[in-house]
Amino acid sequence: QVELVESGGGLVQAGGSLRLSCAGSGNIFAISAMGWYRQAPGKQRDMVAIIIVNGSTNYADSVKGRFTISRDNAKKMVYLQMTNLEPEDTAVYYCNVRRISRYYWGQGTQVTVSS
Repeated sequence: QVELVESGGGLVQAGGSLRLSCAGSGNIFAISAMGWYRQAPGKQRDMVAIIIVNGSTNYADSVKGRFTISRDNAKKMVYLQMTNLEPEDTAVYYCNVRRISRYYWGQGTQVTVSS
């Protein structure tokens, strides 16, 4: 199994920045993709950013130019650098990995952006 733990969330003002971190453990070999998803109250869980094994990335249109996903394979970490945050970014952010056609999730970290 894969275990994921997110950290770095918090309360920030609009225009501020946060860096989310995801630490992986367990069967972390043969991972084909990693990413960040978010879920606001009363909303569906949506993709924010993904990075696949070859380093290619994809972002939701709403965060392009503001968020950057990166990874450090040696440290078994995935990051999401968020800048110019908006109140609409308020959500629980979840780390996700895909391994052998299965998806694994962390418990999430709360990001709240005030007006």
